[in-house]
Amino acid sequence: MTDGTTGAKAPVPIGTLDAVVMDAPETAVSAAFWRELTGAEKVVEDEDKWVTIETPDGWSVAFQPAPDLVRAEWPGQEHPQQVHLDLQVPDVGAAVERAVALGARVLRENESWTTLADPAGHPFDLCFAEDNPGVTIMGVTFDVPDASAAAAFWSRILGEAVVYDADGRAMLGGDKPLLFQQVEGYNAPRWPDPAFPQQLHLDLWTGERSIDDAETAALEAGATRLPGGGDTFRVFADPAGHPFCLLG
Repeated sequence: MTDGTTGAKAPVPIGTLDAVVMDAPETAVSAAFWRELTGAEKVVEDEDKWVTIETPDGWSVAFQPAPDLVRAEWPGQEHPQQVHLDLQVPDVGAAVERAVALGARVLRENESWTTLADPAGHPFDLCFAEDNPGVTIMGVTFDVPDASAAAAFWSRILGEAVVYDADGRAMLGGDKPLLFQQVEGYNAPRWPDPAFPQQLHLDLWTGERSIDDAETAALEAGATRLPGGGDTFRVFADPAGHPFCLLG
């Protein structure tokens, strides 16, 4: 595996993407919206009211209770979106109409994509892809102060190559791409302060690594340890302040 911008080999992964986790005031409502939008069939709910759906294109999207969530107000950085999902659809107009019928709000229309908010206020994009088989998740996009630095960090964590890095945008390759967009006046999450919420975070599976070994590697890669966790998971922030969890 090589880095598409440098030709260097991508690093050995510290973790692999297990789930995209959204904070939600009502997890059942959010899960129902995203299940219908993506055509997910498998739904799992645990005793703590976490709900996880499995999309047909292989993504796990989970919803964790956040009853006092400060809703994102896009655009702008007073109450920023922090992280959002980009979805591909063969017909943006039809997909927008369906999303609105399910409970979404249109935030901005563009020539080839439309930005909406889900029932919990999380923005997402429906992007035109002519031959796409229905609604699929293209990737996860992070707001960051420095796209190049963010891509380099997450490349070290996930072991995926940086395949694009120019003009304030960067992208990692792989089956579940991460994208990074540089924003002016970036306002980082300050987890666990509820006034500056994470909105979304990633759960990463450490595989054969012990959780202690994964923590050491993540810290060496530039992560910061945050409160929380235990024997089976640890909480960190990337250099831009976005929380993520390592699961052992």
